[in-house]
Amino acid sequence: MIVVTTPAGQVGRRLVRLLLAGGRKVKVVVRDAARLDDDVREQVEVVEGTHDDPATLDAALPGADALFWLVPPNPAAPSAEQHYLNFARAGREAVRRHDVGHVVAVSSAGHGWAKPAGVLSAAFAMDAELERAGAAYRAVSPPFYLENLLGQLPGIRERGAFSLTCAGDQPLATIATRDIAATAAGLLTDLSWTGQAAVPVFGPDRLTPDGMAAVIGEQLGRPVRYHRISLAEFAAMRRSQGAGERMVADAVEMFAAQDEGVYDADWAKATITATDFRTWCREVFAPAF
Repeated sequence: MIVVTTPAGQVGRRLVRLLLAGGRKVKVVVRDAARLDDDVREQVEVVEGTHDDPATLDAALPGADALFWLVPPNPAAPSAEQHYLNFARAGREAVRRHDVGHVVAVSSAGHGWAKPAGVLSAAFAMDAELERAGAAYRAVSPPFYLENLLGQLPGIRERGAFSLTCAGDQPLATIATRDIAATAAGLLTDLSWTGQAAVPVFGPDRLTPDGMAAVIGEQLGRPVRYHRISLAEFAAMRRSQGAGERMVADAVEMFAAQDEGVYDADWAKATITATDFRTWCREVFAPAF
């Protein structure tokens, strides 16, 4: 049996369908079972609760061969590190208690980065904590999610532009969430692997944000440009949205590390996934627009 956390999220929803299509027995941990698609809810065993709760994990993990682990975002958390570690410590102890043999987690590319990297550093701390459970462990390690660009739809509609903090003329490492799910599914359906390791996975493109704007424009049939904002502008925007100072700082550190090359070493050795940017724009971004 495979236990899947965050089964209603962008990665988890796709992963559950892939596992079910492969004939796997799946148990999901979900805060509210109503968030599951009806056909999925009929095929899985459901444990309602959050996976930072030991009691929820004790209900989910007996008899589990493998666990898929993803920490859900929480903009109201005191800090990214505290948020990730609260989940990871609960997971570590539960994996030990129930002798789960294999754990696959979604982390981040950039392991070994020596500088503070905010949310990315929190993901690396999660990996270290979960590795202490003693199970075979794989940290699926992607860069910038393409689905993050869906939040740019209003700006493109209203101003014909999308905005990030990175340089417009430097390649941005990206990946589609469908490919993260496929990577995790492959690991969870063949448990012959042992030991503990990070698994960097990157999309096939080396586009700059300026280049991405051109592709988006082609797919939408209208001009689209990239507008770079400063880290200070980004921080002010997050404060206006109600984020606390530590969470603002965590996000700023993450984007600063991204600009400074946190993904570069992994990009050189990563497994390259299937979904290119033009395909993703055609199949995901343009329909959402």
